[in-house]
Amino acid sequence: MSDLPFTLDQLRILKAIAQEGSFKRAADSLYVSQPAVSLQVQNLERQLDVPLFDRGGRRAQLTEAGHLLLSYGEKILSLCQETCRAIEDLQNLQGGTLIVGASQTTGTYLLPRMIGMFRQKYPDVAVQLHVHSTRRTAWSVANGQVDLAIIGGEIPGELGESLEIIPYAEDELALILPVFHPLAKVEKIHKEDLYKLQFIALDSQSTIRKVIDQVLARCEIDTRRFKVEMELNSIEAIKNAVQSGLGAAFVSTSAIAKELQMGVLHCANIESVVVKRTLWLIFNPNRYRSKAAEAFSKEILPQFANPGWNQDVLTFTQKNIVLTTLDTATPTSAGED
Repeated sequence: MSDLPFTLDQLRILKAIAQEGSFKRAADSLYVSQPAVSLQVQNLERQLDVPLFDRGGRRAQLTEAGHLLLSYGEKILSLCQETCRAIEDLQNLQGGTLIVGASQTTGTYLLPRMIGMFRQKYPDVAVQLHVHSTRRTAWSVANGQVDLAIIGGEIPGELGESLEIIPYAEDELALILPVFHPLAKVEKIHKEDLYKLQFIALDSQSTIRKVIDQVLARCEIDTRRFKVEMELNSIEAIKNAVQSGLGAAFVSTSAIAKELQMGVLHCANIESVVVKRTLWLIFNPNRYRSKAAEAFSKEILPQFANPGWNQDVLTFTQKNIVLTTLDTATPTSAGED
């Protein structure tokens, strides 16, 4: 093969078909016609002299050769995107893109504030926020699809050598009650009082629910004894249910700042118990880091880190973030939030 038997457009088409599961949906996602997609695939198969799709079923299934080409093709396309971003950086933050990742809670309540501050300083930088599970977010950072991320769950062990994992901030889990609940008038409640409450929680299979259960277990609170009266699928729904008097719940303090300020929820103090978990900053030190990512790291991240961490823990160099003084284990919580 003296010349490359494929083009970047053909690799983009292959990836789109694999993601969408059909030639038609792939064509729609790429804003081209289905015959154009089919023709490109036929040309690609002829140039490689191997079939890339098993056309026997209703869904477009990759052959072994198709999976192999897709695996390398995704790496090629990722490097092309990285190259374009490096060239954009020559404009010195008068453009370019910052891509930040987050797990569900940090992406809903923390990152929008951080991005808002960054956009005020650099309005010409396009900012993307990708909110997914910790696992998916960690892989996106490792693959160079995301510049950096702040997450709260367990990072896949196989990525331990690919990522820098830095303890970033403490996220406190608060017990919230309706403002008219009898315990809302008590200065401190006892652990045993928890087992008398009616709780509202996320679905038992939710990774966020598992994280909360594990953090509470480390504080010797047995969530198996909780009377869970209702399971909902979002933190916003849980807050509204508690506000309406349907029960109590544990949620991140970052999720209730507005409600506490308005006085529509009560945050209860549990005697001798402070329920916290660590949020982690992750990035891939071996991938290109844009000037936008450097600016976000230097100017925004320190403002939200734990008190005392700004100068002692995180220092920033031109190419990487360096952990200087804190010696803390990597995350062990399952799943995410």
